[in-house]
Amino acid sequence: MGNRGFLTKVFTRATVTGEGTGLMFQGAAALSLDAKGRLAIPARHRDALVAASAGQLVLTAHPHRCLLLYPAGAWEPIRDKVLAASSLDQRSAAIKRLLVGNAREETLDSAGRLLVAPELRQFAQFEKQVWLVGQGSHFEIWSDSGWQKQQDVFLTMGDQQLPPGLEDLAL
Repeated sequence: MGNRGFLTKVFTRATVTGEGTGLMFQGAAALSLDAKGRLAIPARHRDALVAASAGQLVLTAHPHRCLLLYPAGAWEPIRDKVLAASSLDQRSAAIKRLLVGNAREETLDSAGRLLVAPELRQFAQFEKQVWLVGQGSHFEIWSDSGWQKQQDVFLTMGDQQLPPGLEDLAL
């Protein structure tokens, strides 16, 4: 990990507030896929995921070649917005194919593992180690090499790290 360690050694937590409506998934965790393509979701996230969606999850592809894991209730408004776009527009059709076409309804097994379909593992170029990265209402799941590249991109931005609207962010 070298100088990137500070970005990946983040305190991770998941909280559910207001009867499962306010999710906050944050932090990054290195995890291993087993031989059957299952990913053990850390206990600190598992309970919140199950509580937020009655155990119903959606796993889909992301244009950056990672996967997205949503509680079903958080995914539905996104899906509906994507599906409302015109199929005659090439960009809209492409995003529909990617996000909705690859979406899979999943549940955690009794051991808290998520089965990642072979097609999605191939799309995201998963090998043994992957990264589960909290993004507020959902998770991104990255291959090890993909996650390291994302961190490298951020670190090489220099003074341009903060996008418009976040220039005054104080850490």
